[in-house]
Amino acid sequence: MTDIDKKFYSDKYSLNNRTAFIIGGAGLLGSEISKAIAFSGAKTIVFDIDEYTNKQLIDIKNIYFKHFNCIDLKKMEEYFISIISEYGCPDIFINCSYPRTKDWAENSFKDITLGSFRENIDIHLNSYAWLARLTAEAMVENSKNGSIIQLGSIYGILGQDLSIYEGTDMQENMSYAIIKGGISNLTRQMASYYGQYGIRINTLCPGGISDSKQNPIFIDRYKKKVPLGRLGNASEVASTALFLASDASSYITGATIMVDGGWTAI
Repeated sequence: MTDIDKKFYSDKYSLNNRTAFIIGGAGLLGSEISKAIAFSGAKTIVFDIDEYTNKQLIDIKNIYFKHFNCIDLKKMEEYFISIISEYGCPDIFINCSYPRTKDWAENSFKDITLGSFRENIDIHLNSYAWLARLTAEAMVENSKNGSIIQLGSIYGILGQDLSIYEGTDMQENMSYAIIKGGISNLTRQMASYYGQYGIRINTLCPGGISDSKQNPIFIDRYKKKVPLGRLGNASEVASTALFLASDASSYITGATIMVDGGWTAI
């Protein structure tokens, strides 16, 4: 392989001279995604409700923080448009936010209330959909061949395996399945429409991610059901997001990319 060939492929992953908006960019997955995108050269705008709590991101020179809350959709839209005016239309948009109500844990079929169900659909599914649309329309207006990445879930593709929750205080969640399933199909519809403008939209679906707060009973049961025999790491989701954000994935759109150790393969 010549040096020219090597540069061709290494340049595929470069995000130099690009701007990225990352919603929920200071969370467990979001912070790793923010680092991966920033370290690859993009000016990275991190939107989060707790933007200053993640010390990993503070000293990275091309990361900028914006306080952002998905609860009020109208205010959210106005504020988001103002950020586009300030930083310009993004080349990369990644939504890894996880907005939810205080009674989220009670969104099981047995305990959920209509009010909680409607509010969670509004602040999670509807905010994902509306922000993606706003971004795509801005990309069209500014002739950007951009990349939009939405975080879904294995449970937007499959039903939840209730056996892994036995002996824990965890339970199934009605709202989660609807939200994540909706995000995946929104991606397909957006890819169908916005492909004519050179805009790519994909869903990145993580499986279980290692977190020190998780119940050890759940972890043990979960690992036994994964072909790779372990939970994933946030960095493994982030590297996949980098691939989808970069020109290395220039012919991929409308896809649901599983990062789950093989959970959905069996």
